[in-house]
Amino acid sequence: MKKLVLLLAVLFAANLVSAQEEEKKEDEVPPNGWSKTGTIQLLFNQSSFNNEWIGGGTSSIAGNLTLNYDFNYRMDDFTWDNKILANYGLTKLKGDDYARKTSDRLEFNSIAGKQLPNSNWYYSYFLNFRTQFTKGYVYSEDAETGETIRTETTHFLSPGYLQTGPGMMWKKNENLYVNIAPATARLIFVDSDFTSTPGYVDGQYFGVDQGKSTRFEFGASVSAFAKYEILENVVMEHSLGLYSNYLDKPGNIDIDYLMNLQLGINKYISANLLFQAIYDDNAVAAFQIREVFGLGLNYNF
Repeated sequence: MKKLVLLLAVLFAANLVSAQEEEKKEDEVPPNGWSKTGTIQLLFNQSSFNNEWIGGGTSSIAGNLTLNYDFNYRMDDFTWDNKILANYGLTKLKGDDYARKTSDRLEFNSIAGKQLPNSNWYYSYFLNFRTQFTKGYVYSEDAETGETIRTETTHFLSPGYLQTGPGMMWKKNENLYVNIAPATARLIFVDSDFTSTPGYVDGQYFGVDQGKSTRFEFGASVSAFAKYEILENVVMEHSLGLYSNYLDKPGNIDIDYLMNLQLGINKYISANLLFQAIYDDNAVAAFQIREVFGLGLNYNF
């Protein structure tokens, strides 16, 4: 299954690049200096059922707050692109003791590039950092009382991921690029409290050994980003990150794919579909899937 998804992702990226190359006219070179743009969006989801609704269902309310901020710099053949992605979402089911997270992500991406003459290729150096804002829990039920029990499993900087390294970047423009970094250093940060529990097995918590708070990896990284308009006021974004650790099971490729489809209604309102798929066998040997759809309020700056 993992190999199939990876193959589909690679084929999709290849087809997208080919289509953009054939159909899109050559963009004008952006002016030198800084360019900055950002969007704050709040998505709402709500459902309600009265006591007479015989089809079954549970009333709920949910919200998801997203920040997408780009600040990029260009000086002739040198570019430096930076992006901050942040989202946090909660849902509350009627009768539940706790509100539960639907999303929690803080990510910073930075790529500097020196363009080769008369080419879309750049010498590049990238940095990626990601973590979460608040505590994460697993939920269970007390066998005697039936009450919900929640156990903390993650929090801010546990885990945290830092990747950095040199490479080569193919860049059509700020909305379409692929970066290949064959010598990438990666650090995984965790709270040592999680790795110091009795009976802890090395690598059980995000690959970190017993009593330790960091794990070092060295491998290859590929990242890609594409943003384009499907129809008028319908914009789709794709970001894909792949990583292979040379030092341990290089065939187990970590995958992080995020799709954001925005259907513009007017300047301030849009409907959005977010889809994310993650594979990281240091966390769990299965795909993690997240999907959020709702009506959004937008603020652009």
